[in-house]
Amino acid sequence: MVLLLALLIGVVAGLRALMAPAAVAFAARFGGLALSGTPLAFMGYAWTPWILGILAVGELVTDKLPTTPSRKIPVQFGTRLITGALSGACIGAAHDMLVGGLIAGIVGAAIGTWGGSALRTKMAAAFGKDTPAAIVEDIVAIVLAVLVVSMA
Repeated sequence: MVLLLALLIGVVAGLRALMAPAAVAFAARFGGLALSGTPLAFMGYAWTPWILGILAVGELVTDKLPTTPSRKIPVQFGTRLITGALSGACIGAAHDMLVGGLIAGIVGAAIGTWGGSALRTKMAAAFGKDTPAAIVEDIVAIVLAVLVVSMA
């Protein structure tokens, strides 16, 4: 179950790169995700969730801009793999499975990046424009992130 949750938080990172670490940081600070005593304890520090939360909200806004690059270009894709790895590692570390969580988070981020892009393209075609598809993707990312960290 832990590795599945780490994979799913990685999927969130593939959809919205900063949503996953923000959700994990809030869970570590306020929701009981036990990271103290692990190498990832900093995720539960006082300012970490707020900084990541602000960045995640900024990403929700900038994602809708026409100048935002594709999530599949190397820098964007690499960022999603890194945030998926970090977030998955946090889920794993809370259950003494840091490395397994890290790997599952990377796999999930790749799935979320490619799958999310493909689904958003199909939704945008169905809607006739991208913004409604982006909003649906935002909602999916937020709901999935909340579900994962509440179960971790």
